[in-house]
Amino acid sequence: MPRIIAFFFSIGLFLSCSMTDSPEIISIPKPIGVGPSRTFLALGDSYTIGESVVEKDRWSMYLINLLKDAYTINKHDIIARTGWTTEELIQAIADSKNTNQYDMVSLLIGVNNQYRGQSLEKYRKEFRELLQISARFAKNDYKKVFVLSIPDYGITPYGENRNPAQIGKEIDAFNEVAKSECQKVGVPFIDITTISREHTDAAYIASDGLHFSGKMHELWAIKARSAAEIILR
Repeated sequence: MPRIIAFFFSIGLFLSCSMTDSPEIISIPKPIGVGPSRTFLALGDSYTIGESVVEKDRWSMYLINLLKDAYTINKHDIIARTGWTTEELIQAIADSKNTNQYDMVSLLIGVNNQYRGQSLEKYRKEFRELLQISARFAKNDYKKVFVLSIPDYGITPYGENRNPAQIGKEIDAFNEVAKSECQKVGVPFIDITTISREHTDAAYIASDGLHFSGKMHELWAIKARSAAEIILR
């Protein structure tokens, strides 16, 4: 039975977490789709684990449903946790001892680097390493990897009280680093930052006032669909 390897964070919002906490394993009841079988690994932070949304409203689950007429995703794993930076994701991947290979790997990481005031140089180095790790999970093929840009939490009620213009400027800088590193190795870089800025009404914001609702996750999945279809062919 396919499983999601999910790492949850139960205190705070963008705060750091203990790397010694045990992961919780969640099983998807059955494979989703009717076409050829494929596998999918999603790496990231709160936006990938779907902080403050239910499992079915994660963007990765919406994406699987969008693909179901062409492919059956019979294994979907997530290594993600609210609060993780690039460094913490790298360590968590090592700790997971996951040696599986996947037909598609996604990466969405960096908002906590920005939130904690970490340097772009540190982010570049660690993001580049995460691209390499993603490719290793994807049968050593960068063409099976795609990256989502960092959404702009400055538009949320939480961000509006914390200099949203500066938050947006800094997120743009981190996204430029990620985009440039993706271009070097031919990994698709999918802009969901613009989507987060264009849909600012309450229906697109999660109940915590900081993260994004299932409606926003669905828009991200729609944006990622074409890249995913190319990868899975």
